[in-house]
Amino acid sequence: MHKLNNNIGRLLLFLLLICACFSGCKKSRDVKAEIKAQLEIDKGIITDYLAKNNIDAKVVDSAGVSTGVYYIVDNPGTGNDVLTSSTKITVGFTGTLLTTGADFISTDDLHPSFILGQTIRGWQLGIAASGVNTGGSLRLFVPSHYAYGPYAQPSLGLPANAVLIFNIKFYNITN
Repeated sequence: MHKLNNNIGRLLLFLLLICACFSGCKKSRDVKAEIKAQLEIDKGIITDYLAKNNIDAKVVDSAGVSTGVYYIVDNPGTGNDVLTSSTKITVGFTGTLLTTGADFISTDDLHPSFILGQTIRGWQLGIAASGVNTGGSLRLFVPSHYAYGPYAQPSLGLPANAVLIFNIKFYNITN
């Protein structure tokens, strides 16, 4: 009888381990497909906004592929500044959540400096494509993938997958 209980205990332990193994298995996520799908949603949000507000903006292409980042050069500025990832930009800007129109950040009278390659990817793509110079101003429409992606930014009041607008004035551009 003792041997039978021992065998049943081993069988139950074996079944428990099998169940634990299968319960730990998850379907793998196709992250690339999720990013692509969200980017298409964001592009639709931006193009609908532009059309609804009769705004003519240019899209940034990367190797012939639309990024979904749109820009408008409100003032080209003066000079012939070269923009690279190591360019230092001194700017004033306001960030707005496109879906609500609520400002989430504004530099007001402050003019912070950034290395372009250390900013969000939407800034890197849009600023470089715009050709804006010192004294110029620019509006960027940035899909979530090129900003903060699927990560909410509670300190800024931004939800996950936030589509953003930036109004940027360039006070100085140096290499």
